Amino acid sequence: MNTREISAEYRLAHWAHVVQDRNDSGLSIKKYCESAGFHENAYYYWLKKLREAACEGLTNKGGNTTGLAPVGFAEVRLAARTALPPPTSIWENQVSIETDRVRITASSGYPVTSLAELLKEVARP
Repeated sequence: MNTREISAEYRLAHWAHVVQDRNDSGLSIKKYCESAGFHENAYYYWLKKLREAACEGLTNKGGNTTGLAPVGFAEVRLAARTALPPPTSIWENQVSIETDRVRITASSGYPVTSLAELLKEVARP
């Protein structure tokens, strides 16, 4: 990696921090840029560069541009399918588990072993 690439990475990291700081501040982009002392156009320019870098990083991981999924989503496959008893109503007899990252809702008749497998998959980093 040459100095130009290192410099570009540094600027991207700096602006990623700026964008995160703006999001955390709750201010509008215009107000944030005024208070931080830079022009709104610079913010949008670097936001575009960050998005391009993120997309490039996603497509370079496997060379497959068709299988992109939003960050935070993952395919979950269970080992065996189990026939579920038909629910009496769509709103009755449901179990719901919710964390800061995911919500799982299933009928109360959903097999406990399958639910445990699903929770293991979701809990993986």
